[in-house]
Amino acid sequence: MQTDLSRRLGIEHAIFGFTPFPAVAAAVTRAGGLGVLGAVRYTDPGALARDLDWMAAHTEGKPYGLDVVMPAKKVEGVTEADVEAMIPDAHRRFVHETLARHGVPELAAGDRSGWRITGWMEEVARAQLDVAFEHPVKLLANALGPPPADVVGRAHAHGVLVAALAGSARHAVRHAEAGIDIVVAQGYEAGGHTGEIATMVLTPEVVRAVDPLPVLAAGGIGSGEQIAAGLALGAQGVWLGSLWLTTEEAELHSPALTAKLLAAGSGDTVRSRALTGKPARQLRTAWTDAWDDPGGPGPLPMPLQGLLVAEALSRIQKYEVEPLLGTPVGQIVGRMDSRRSVRAVFDDLTAGFERAVTRLARIADHTPEPLPRPRPLP
Repeated sequence: MQTDLSRRLGIEHAIFGFTPFPAVAAAVTRAGGLGVLGAVRYTDPGALARDLDWMAAHTEGKPYGLDVVMPAKKVEGVTEADVEAMIPDAHRRFVHETLARHGVPELAAGDRSGWRITGWMEEVARAQLDVAFEHPVKLLANALGPPPADVVGRAHAHGVLVAALAGSARHAVRHAEAGIDIVVAQGYEAGGHTGEIATMVLTPEVVRAVDPLPVLAAGGIGSGEQIAAGLALGAQGVWLGSLWLTTEEAELHSPALTAKLLAAGSGDTVRSRALTGKPARQLRTAWTDAWDDPGGPGPLPMPLQGLLVAEALSRIQKYEVEPLLGTPVGQIVGRMDSRRSVRAVFDDLTAGFERAVTRLARIADHTPEPLPRPRPLP
C-alpha cells in the first residue's frame, strides 16, 4: 500500500493508526504503518515522556507520531473552578439521579476522574509538544484543526509533518491556508468528534479542495477493500482509530466494555453530545439515551459537559456498569468481532487490499473473473 506520502514518511503501508495506547501505536509502526499516540490524557508531561521513551525503544527505529488537542481559540485566565461554577444545579441532579437509578457506586476516597478540562487547555498541549520535540516524532496531528502558526513552524523546524482533521472541504481549505502538510478527511461514520458528511462524499471533496496537499481518508474504514476505495477516491492513505480498540495490545482494562464492542453491530453507535458537549460518535447506551431524551436537560456545551460527566464516567467504567458502559467508536465496530493482534489486523488489511486491487485490475483489463467450480452432484 505505497503512495507518495507513505514513501515520504518511510513507511511500508499508507496506514496511520491513531490510538491512546502506546503498545498499539508501537505495534502499528512495527507492522509497517505509522502509529499515532493520542496525548489528550497526558496532563503530566513526565508520563508522556516515559511513554514516548518506551515507544522509541519498541518501534525498531521506524517512524511514529503524536496527536494533541489544541483548541482553535485560546482562552486565558479561566480555571477549572471557574468552569465548574458555570454548571447548572439541574444538570448535576440529572447526573446523580441517572447514576442512582442504575446503582453506580461512588468512587473510593482519593480516586479522581480520568478526564479533566486541563487536558484540553492549550498550555497543556504546549507542554506535551515540548516533550514530543525531544523525541523522534515524525508526525504531529491536531484533532481540533490546525495548531497555532508558531507550533506549525516549530514542527517544521524539527522536520515534523503537521496533520489536522477536517469534517468539510471548507474546513480543509482553512487548514491548508494555515500551512499544514496533511489533511485528514474524517467522515460521519468515524468514532469520536465528527461532522455530518460521509467519508465517500467527503474524501474526494477534500482532495479536490486542497490539491496538491495529501489527504488521508477516515471514518468507516476497517478492511483492505475499504482502504482501496479511499485511495481510489484520491486519498494518499487512511487514518484508522476504532479498529484497534479490540486488539490484544489495547489497554481497555474492562472485559465488559471489550465484550460490548465485540458484540456490537454497525447500527449500535450514535452521534451524541453526551460525552463532551460536541457531537461524537460512540456506542449507544442507556447513558447516551438519557442525555438525548427530550425530557431531560440536554447536554451542555463544551467544555462544561465533559467536566460535568467526568466523575460519572469514571464510576461507570471502574465498576463496569454494563447498561451505561460505552466508548467513542465508529460504525466500523460491526467488523470488530474478535480479539486479534495488531499484526493480524494488518495481515487482514493487506490481504483485502490485494483482493480489491486484483479485482479492479481485471475490470481494467476486461479479464473475466474465473467462474466458480460447479458443486459435485449428490
